[in-house]
Amino acid sequence: MHIEPGLIAQTKVILANVSALGVLGYYAKDVLKQPADIVRTLLAALFFSLFMQSFHVSVGPSELHFVGAMVMYLTLGFLPTLLGFGLGLLLQGLLFDPMDLPHLAVNSLSLVLPLIAVHYTLGRKLRQISKDHRLSWGAILKLDAMYYSGVTAMVGFWLLLADAATPFAAWAAFASSYLLIVAVEPVFTYGVVRLLKRYEHTRLVDLCFAVKPLRLVD
Repeated sequence: MHIEPGLIAQTKVILANVSALGVLGYYAKDVLKQPADIVRTLLAALFFSLFMQSFHVSVGPSELHFVGAMVMYLTLGFLPTLLGFGLGLLLQGLLFDPMDLPHLAVNSLSLVLPLIAVHYTLGRKLRQISKDHRLSWGAILKLDAMYYSGVTAMVGFWLLLADAATPFAAWAAFASSYLLIVAVEPVFTYGVVRLLKRYEHTRLVDLCFAVKPLRLVD
């Protein structure tokens, strides 16, 4: 989901910077009110950086990554994951890929905006303590499908703004590559959630993760 430096004009990058700071700043104030969310935000940044470095392949105009979005969203919460994306990309840029830093805001928005859409449509219902909203592999698959559709759409949006024209076939090849992630990640996510639910009453898991509101399908 990275947009390579040099593809987007500087004026458009500046607008992306303003937009990213506005979105992340709006939500950051809520994290400061919850000490546990500060810990979870740092964990999200760390996990995201590890996930991104564990698997990344160039495909067409961008890259295929194992993002781990839904496993972080479901186990750490919405706000920590949202801010963890931005911090994780910053950490990755500083430690591994300094060339990505000019497009830090562009790449952050590609991850953050789809997460906001998922949270305010499908995601919040899963944290309501109700028999009607239980977490299953199928529910996670829907979250992943919606999220990665948003990510690939955001990459397409940035490519439309790019100074150099990108063939639609190249973007389509990139977008279709995320079908692999949508197929694999829900299994990983469900396994992690089930494992953490076993230890949800321990002090460490209660502090670091937000799995108590989740109800798994029996």
